[in-house]
Order: sequence, then structure tokens, then C-alpha cells
Amino acid sequence: MGDDGNMDKLKGKAKEMLGKATGDERKEAEGKTDQAKGGVKDTMDSMKERAEGMKDSLKRDDS
Repeated sequence: MGDDGNMDKLKGKAKEMLGKATGDERKEAEGKTDQAKGGVKDTMDSMKERAEGMKDSLKRDDS
């Protein structure tokens, strides 16, 4: 699940470094945005997993 977030972070870091190396401020900003987007995806995945865990722990085993 977190692979999408990690991929965005890696892609963003590469864009940021390319932007810094070439002096392209727009590319650098795009890279930072991609990294932030990856972090949000990771956070959302983590929250979803925690919610599913809570749901599972609240279920009663009637067997």
C-alpha cells in the first residue's frame, strides 16, 4: 500500500535534485510537491490500516 507514497517521494526527490542542479526553480518546486504528496499517501494508508485494526478488534467472536 505504501509503495505509491514511497514512489512519489523518490520521484519528487529526483526532480528536486535535478531542479537544484540546473537552476530550474519550477522543477525543484514540483519535486517538493511530489514528496509532500507521497507523505500524505503514506499517512492515509497508515490511518486506513489503523482503522481496519480497530474495527477488527471491536468485532466480537461469537463462535
